[in-house]
Amino acid sequence: MSEPTTTDDSDPFDAIVDAPFDAALSERYLVYALSTITARSLPDLRDGLKPVHRRLLWTMRQLKLSPDSTYKKSARVVGEVIGKYHPHGDTAAYDAMVRLAQDFALRYPLVEGQGNFGNIDGDNAAAYRYTEARLTKTAMQLMDGLDAGTVDFIPTYNGEEEEPELMPGLFPNLLANGASGIAVGMATNIPSHNVAEIIDATLELIDNPHVEHPRLMELFQGPDFPTGGQIIDSKEAISAAYETGRGSFRVRGVFEAPEASSDDDKAAGIERLGGGQWQLVISEIPYQVQKGKLIEQIAQAIADKKLPILDDVRDESDETIRIVLVPKSRNVDPELLKESIFKLTDMETRFGLNLNVLDATRTPMVMGLKELLQNWTAAQIEILQRRTQHRLDQIERRLELVNGYIIAFLNLDRVIEIIRYEDEPKQMMMAEFQLTDRQAEAILNMRLRSLRKLEEMELRQEKDDLLAEQDDLQKLLDSPARQRTRLKKDLRGLRKDYAEDTKIGARRTRIEEAEPAVEFSMDAMIEKAPVTVILSQKGWIRAASGHVDLAQEFKYKEGDALAFILHAQTTDKLLIAAGNGRFYTLGCDKLPGARGFGEPVRTMIDLEADTGIVAMHVHRKGARLLLASSIGKGFVAEMDELLAETRKGRQVVNLKGNAELRVIREIADAHDHVACVGENRKLIVFNLEEMPVMARGQGVMLQRYRDGGLSDATTFKLDDGLSWQMGGSGERTRTENEIWQWKVARGAAGRLPPQGFPKDNTFG
Repeated sequence: MSEPTTTDDSDPFDAIVDAPFDAALSERYLVYALSTITARSLPDLRDGLKPVHRRLLWTMRQLKLSPDSTYKKSARVVGEVIGKYHPHGDTAAYDAMVRLAQDFALRYPLVEGQGNFGNIDGDNAAAYRYTEARLTKTAMQLMDGLDAGTVDFIPTYNGEEEEPELMPGLFPNLLANGASGIAVGMATNIPSHNVAEIIDATLELIDNPHVEHPRLMELFQGPDFPTGGQIIDSKEAISAAYETGRGSFRVRGVFEAPEASSDDDKAAGIERLGGGQWQLVISEIPYQVQKGKLIEQIAQAIADKKLPILDDVRDESDETIRIVLVPKSRNVDPELLKESIFKLTDMETRFGLNLNVLDATRTPMVMGLKELLQNWTAAQIEILQRRTQHRLDQIERRLELVNGYIIAFLNLDRVIEIIRYEDEPKQMMMAEFQLTDRQAEAILNMRLRSLRKLEEMELRQEKDDLLAEQDDLQKLLDSPARQRTRLKKDLRGLRKDYAEDTKIGARRTRIEEAEPAVEFSMDAMIEKAPVTVILSQKGWIRAASGHVDLAQEFKYKEGDALAFILHAQTTDKLLIAAGNGRFYTLGCDKLPGARGFGEPVRTMIDLEADTGIVAMHVHRKGARLLLASSIGKGFVAEMDELLAETRKGRQVVNLKGNAELRVIREIADAHDHVACVGENRKLIVFNLEEMPVMARGQGVMLQRYRDGGLSDATTFKLDDGLSWQMGGSGERTRTENEIWQWKVARGAAGRLPPQGFPKDNTFG
């Protein structure tokens, strides 16, 4: 840009143009946004490349790095790219080149690397001075036709060189290798796909332009990632995503054990080790997940005790992935272990589909599968037309020369005479034989050895061949039907290189809808084992292994003694009730062992200092508890509603004044009546149906008192009679069947209990 000319006495501020700041800012930002969208982040649907990738391939072609040539240093390639075509940093160019060479990043690599080009663990490639590269066969197919006038060449950033506007090859790179990028205000995320399936869908579209989307999806199944894996969404969900160009897929790694003894174990990823022991093998991981990071996640989950059923994880990978998971015991459910790995780690990820590409006019657009294939097919037809026209132009120029040579042979003596004796032989020949300038020049440049008779015969044969080819090409150029037929033929030829039975063409990603996820909690991953839970009067808790005799003597700290003892399983939850009506939950698997005195329960739950523990029960799904306070109010609570998620517990019984929680008894399924006894030694019995079922509250009045409050309450089956513990060494039980005289409505005062009722006013 030339600077404005000013005289020595002119004011430089006269050259300043006043403009609103917001207008100037928006104009410049728009230029930047368009540059980012069209020249950096979004791929062209015709060749699936961004400018940096296109320039890399073009540079390597210029350096003659074909698949059958020797490798050249990556530094040489990067230097040429940033020096001639791509005015950006060397790191950006080299990183793009590395990705083109990684078989775990690209489904069909375009660069063949030699040296350290990174790995699936997430390790970076070596510096470009250490690595070497050349093009792959796929890259050559993508660039096929560059010399055939198929595409326009545009000046480079400094105008010194030229570069192709796009790559004209038939290889469907956009869908085959996918793309991802973030521009200004838009992004793209396209997975890789199977070339054979892309070509099958394209052939169907060429044969039937009005084909319905579901028919295309029968041929075009969905993503085919370089790292394999499994897509677990339904075919309907996958189809809907491709119809609009937006959606997402759930991608899982694969458990498979190639060395397993049976087909079922092989498919399940289980290796039997003898003695009932087994291990799981991960053979494929989701696309774009680093193997090292996945193993770290699993190891961290073990350390954080989020995977208590998993003992160890080992990386035994070489060229193939092999991650071994060792369960805690042989009794662990393999399916539960798999589901927990899927839920807690990146063994299951989500891939977002966003088919946002630049069309033939360089306009960004989100397309569905059919629209994308239609646009790509139209671009290939245009390339075919340009290639045909280019060849026709070549034939026309060659025919002009061949016709001139034939005229020379027919008049050979005269031509020689003119050349020998005329001062201006070119003008004389043009005038005498009606030759063009090019024909006359070619005759004058002809070698003497070409004057043999055989050469004349070859020229006539060449002319016939050129005329026949010209006729065929002209028919092709004039007939859209022939162009479609030719394109189909070329596509079928390309498909042979990527057929299902070839190593590179075989589908890697399974598309199998998964069974509904198994709902599991962390409790489900606890190994079940019997324990005996002991809680002392001073609040020290421990769990002895096995179901020991509850009458057994245990050691306690000085001045301490037994408060509660019960049998449970490590998979059980303990419900601990405090006198203030709050319930706490503890997992039996998290309790300290019984080698010592245990640990204070207050270190596990937020129990107030002046509040005592009044009951300890094992949570049983669907069971019910009778809850009553010292003032005689109570209700029925379902055990499932009493579980607390935090250390703070759950307030269940609301208490006022000096009232405290006094009764917590489990209600048997057959029980139908409630018995209450007060501190005034009055007993009442009423129907259990009169008790409300509540999750929280004060409850209703069970028994009324003039003095004192509730002493005890229990539930029983009326037909079996009311029983109580008599106490003493024999622990005799007394049953009163004639209970009808104490049976009244809830809330009555009651009457003295039967003879022999315990003097401590409890049912034992």
